[in-house]
Amino acid sequence: MTEQTPRWLNPDERRVWLRLSALMELLPAALDAQLQRDADLTKTAYLTLAMLSEEPTRSLRMSELGARSNASPSRISHVVSRLEKDGWVRREKSPNDGRGQVAVLTDAGYDKVVASAPGHVERVRELVFDPLAGDDLGVLDAVMVKLLDVLDPDAKFAATALAREV
Repeated sequence: MTEQTPRWLNPDERRVWLRLSALMELLPAALDAQLQRDADLTKTAYLTLAMLSEEPTRSLRMSELGARSNASPSRISHVVSRLEKDGWVRREKSPNDGRGQVAVLTDAGYDKVVASAPGHVERVRELVFDPLAGDDLGVLDAVMVKLLDVLDPDAKFAATALAREV
């Protein structure tokens, strides 16, 4: 058995990796902090409410809701349980097959996401979009598509599937 030499990062790759690592820590923390402070929600809870609010029926199968919220099945189940306790979501049996569960946004949940959205969107703009100029948005999008193709080859998360549609 031959031992391979590690493929060490060159100085440019190391610099980019360290910046990306910092971004992966700082951006979710900053978004979570805003949502916690202004709306008493986690980022995943907000995304869950937002995804339900965008549906004409205000409901989604739990598996689809998890995919759209970038959450694993166990994570989305936990988040929906908390949202149920707050009266913002309820679970029902699937009207299609009676086996699966559907998360339904309540009127109170809709009011919560409508009240929370402006502050969250403003923070996303401040942190992600306002610093960009010119072609930066297209370049950032292209890079994310390439990374999502590697990280989520089966497109289990809705963001990956969406990236492939464009």
